[in-house]
Amino acid sequence: MKNRCAKCGERLHRVHRTFLERFRYLGIFECRRCSTEEFFPRLWAMHLGRAARCPKCGTYRITRLKEPDRIDKMHSGFLNFLERGAGGHLHHCRYCRVQFWDRRRLLSELPQKQDGVSVTSPPDTASSGE
Repeated sequence: MKNRCAKCGERLHRVHRTFLERFRYLGIFECRRCSTEEFFPRLWAMHLGRAARCPKCGTYRITRLKEPDRIDKMHSGFLNFLERGAGGHLHHCRYCRVQFWDRRRLLSELPQKQDGVSVTSPPDTASSGE
């Protein structure tokens, strides 16, 4: 978690969370100068969404591994165990140097959208046998 405001650079201070916000966020911080609030999600929120994310830092810049690496540690936990059992692939975070299992595709493998229209690669016509 960072401790400075993204807008003005002032130190953030922790604010009170409601009962429901405690389940959703690890912490809520507010800037005293510009009153901007920043929300930090719980770790289980990293397992939601369309693309695979690092469960420790939340980055999308991860790589897929073919087999476990003996040097970097494996992320432990019940959600990691469920992801492996659900047919997930082995991934590696470059920043945390942690390995983990995830069933979702990488962000670079998802189809990109332009102006609200999904853009996919055109079908390969060379292999149609014409």
